[in-house]
Amino acid sequence: MNSMNRKILTVLITVDVLLLLVSIIFFDMKVLYNTQIGYITASLVMVASILSYRRMVNARVKHNIVTMDDSKDVIDKLEDPYDLYSEDTIEDEEIDFVQTVKEEKKKLKENRRTVYQTIKDTKAALSIYRLGAYAVLILGFLYLNRHDMLHIPSYIISLGIPSVILVWVLLREKENHSQD
Repeated sequence: MNSMNRKILTVLITVDVLLLLVSIIFFDMKVLYNTQIGYITASLVMVASILSYRRMVNARVKHNIVTMDDSKDVIDKLEDPYDLYSEDTIEDEEIDFVQTVKEEKKKLKENRRTVYQTIKDTKAALSIYRLGAYAVLILGFLYLNRHDMLHIPSYIISLGIPSVILVWVLLREKENHSQD
């Protein structure tokens, strides 16, 4: 386990213990169940997302698959996404619009993605880790709702805390690397 994973896990567990103590001291058992189920399931979703995307990126690096096109500058991509003002294009005054439409349709057909390419690119979104974590999240919600223990404010707050923690840890780590 590398240092970044260890930091994220340590901060998530520390905040969960603090959340547990605050829920026990200041609130009733209903809020305690909601905060714990919401926080743990949201943390599972975050960790599963990180793992699945890391596996996808590592597989692409291993197989030398590059999905970004560096032929255009980033500013050019933003200002001229359809390459309308390119210096390489030749402008004809007498353009046959029917022929132009046919050429553009042909280009679109050539750029179509196959089912295999689409499935290959959605591996991270459909990984077993993420699907399992979302299933646990849904089951936790249904459990709380079924037993009339659902307290929406505490549940929603506890769902949002892990994402805030994750962003905070990553930004802090980025600042530490930029200062070195």
